[in-house]
Amino acid sequence: MIRDVFAAVIAALLFYLAMRLATTLTYYRRQRQRNRDSERALGRTVIVEIPGEEDLLLFSEDAVRFYYGDRSIDKDLIETVRLLINGNVIAEAGPRVQARSGGAIVDDRPDGIARDRWDVAIEAVNGTTLVECGAIRERVSQELARAVFDAVKRTIENPGSRRHHSVSGMPPR
Repeated sequence: MIRDVFAAVIAALLFYLAMRLATTLTYYRRQRQRNRDSERALGRTVIVEIPGEEDLLLFSEDAVRFYYGDRSIDKDLIETVRLLINGNVIAEAGPRVQARSGGAIVDDRPDGIARDRWDVAIEAVNGTTLVECGAIRERVSQELARAVFDAVKRTIENPGSRRHHSVSGMPPR
């Protein structure tokens, strides 16, 4: 009899915890969708969702800027983009880089690099922005960093796709 009551209490507690977890997951999924929808409403395309300390940070773009969280980077001011692993440059793109080294190639190993830190440094006329992609296992951080690097590299290599600077109205440099 006592054993049955104890089992019933444990079962009720487990059911409560399962329902609470399901509710929390639903809340975060809806919040994520709202964030993506608000980016689309602003005319932006989400490139990746990067895990941050408290929430996901979106890296997105529109016709004239990239956006990383609350920071914006004017496309026509970008000079160089670097793909970093543990702070070391493994690939870079930009006009001066191509003339100097011919560009770098990222080695695509099927196993990935398990616990190394992946970042992307975007160097613009007005400063450098470090997009921290993390050190998540199973190539997740590597894929996030590559997606950011490739998007910025496309902008650098295709200057015809850059629009006029939205603030000054000047054509891209």
